Amino acid sequence: MSRLQADHLYKVFGRRPDEAVRRLVDGADREELRAEGTTAAVVDAGFVVEPGQIFVVMGLSGSGKSTLLRMLNGLLEPTAGRVLFDGDDLTALSPRDLRAVRSRRISMVFQHFALFPHRNVLENAAYGLEVQGVPRAERETRAAEALALCGLAGWEKSWPDELSGGMQQRVGLARALATDADLLLMDESFSALDPLIRRDMQDQLLVLQKQLKKTIVFITHDLNEAMRLGDRIAVMRDGRIVQLGTAEDILVRPADDYVASFIQDVDRSRVLTASAVMAAGAPAADCPEDCACRPVGPDTLVADLCAIAAGAPHPVTVEDTDGTVLGIVSPERLLGVMGGLGAHDATVKDVTTKGVEERRASTRDLGAESASTRDLGAESASARDLGAESADVKSSGAGSASTERASTAGVSAESAAANDSGAQPSAAKGGGTRNAPAKNGQEVTTGA
Repeated sequence: MSRLQADHLYKVFGRRPDEAVRRLVDGADREELRAEGTTAAVVDAGFVVEPGQIFVVMGLSGSGKSTLLRMLNGLLEPTAGRVLFDGDDLTALSPRDLRAVRSRRISMVFQHFALFPHRNVLENAAYGLEVQGVPRAERETRAAEALALCGLAGWEKSWPDELSGGMQQRVGLARALATDADLLLMDESFSALDPLIRRDMQDQLLVLQKQLKKTIVFITHDLNEAMRLGDRIAVMRDGRIVQLGTAEDILVRPADDYVASFIQDVDRSRVLTASAVMAAGAPAADCPEDCACRPVGPDTLVADLCAIAAGAPHPVTVEDTDGTVLGIVSPERLLGVMGGLGAHDATVKDVTTKGVEERRASTRDLGAESASTRDLGAESASARDLGAESADVKSSGAGSASTERASTAGVSAESAAANDSGAQPSAAKGGGTRNAPAKNGQEVTTGA
């Protein structure tokens, strides 16, 4: 049985929310409702969270992710839909039963710490147990154990204003863990922290998760944080979940341009693994006897895979724990992944192949253009040759005219001969043979 299930959740603020839900089901636009004074914060959200999973909901401000989180523990009542927690419908519980579930089985870590300034660190961490009615000695013991898990042993008697931001957030996390709740809700719990402290808190959460195996719903607007923490990720936009899947699914196969815009700056080498980029089912690569390479497991990060591939003269083999060959990873495939190929295609292989074919086609086109340029050069040279021949003919005609002016008798004789043969005397026109336009690269001579 799943730990948590959201079933067609809607949350509408404003007038006539039930009517607004019906219109949304019929295809009405969210902006259309907003123009009428109604805000659809969450629209038809649905997902399943399994026990022990970290489920991350990611989106920009105003996408509806925090509203969705508050419906999961009953802080906000859904306009439509159900929330199932261990099979029980939270939306059907009485207010008293719902408070009991929130106090004992669901804990929440807030973005801005929400510590009581008049209580010391130990008392803040024990507050949830105090609400449950746990005796003081027991709750202080359990709170101290939770603080130690979060790296705050020795700070029990300190006041909140004596702690750094990261330490205050650890107190909030210890308060949630002390109740030993089945479900942990974290609403942008690390977003107010400096980058280095945030990463330290992420590491802390992952270490705790290995020990405690809690079911966690984590809200964030930071994709790198979502990729690092989430077993599964839901991407929200305008109140709707636009994509749901693993980090690898979202990186390799984004649902639309909106999701693709999120992933363009993600460090893929720290998210994708060998199983996501390998050519599945391919035989093991041929390995020379003196080759020092080694196969990798399917969970090997691409960052580590690149270092191995750089020293191997052949594709890297991916093997299961029992030595079964799962596939291979070629250098071309790694380059495609690191370059962001595969963002809009079903597999990285398809995009890589497409890119190669496009480059080959481009090369062929360049070759054709080069050949065309050579042909044009040849035609230009031919035209220059024709011009030179024409100039030679004109020069020859001018020389003939000079000679024949020097001999009037010769001219008269040649003119008479030309008249007898029916031809026009070329010397009298000052230029021998007149050239007609070139046809098909050959000179045509005509009598005028």
